[in-house]
Amino acid sequence: MKLTLTSIGTIQTPFKTLKGMPIQPSGAKDITGTIVLDKQYEQGLNDLDGFSHIILLYHFHQSKDYDLMVPPFLDKQKRGLFSTRAPRRPNPIGLSIVRLVKREKNRLTIKDIDVLDGTPLIDIKPYVPKFDTKSVTSTGWLEKSQNAARSLKSDDRFIESE
Repeated sequence: MKLTLTSIGTIQTPFKTLKGMPIQPSGAKDITGTIVLDKQYEQGLNDLDGFSHIILLYHFHQSKDYDLMVPPFLDKQKRGLFSTRAPRRPNPIGLSIVRLVKREKNRLTIKDIDVLDGTPLIDIKPYVPKFDTKSVTSTGWLEKSQNAARSLKSDDRFIESE
């Protein structure tokens, strides 16, 4: 089945290249970005300013191809792609939960953003703890290394080699 998605806007961030970016929103604390929604979707932002956090779904637009076994940022061992958050995927879709600072017409100011400047936005959803927070009992191979995401930066391992 063929699936077609359309960008609804663009995420603007201070990160012009992949190398050196935070690898997760927890490593992007207080990094400010802007979402510029296409004008035709502006009305859809009504009532969003009552939420402190939002979920962004976006396209890893610099991602080309994929491998089913990858060395993730938080480990040296190759892991199954779907047990990682690696950007090179069959469907290069990313997800970040960010703080919503303010809305001005079709523009949202956000904090804790960890994506490349110019990233196409696919969707926005409100983050609701009663819906979205789960009692997690295991985080698999990330159990020992997940806290490193706060300080670890992106390198070139997911940049397509020529």
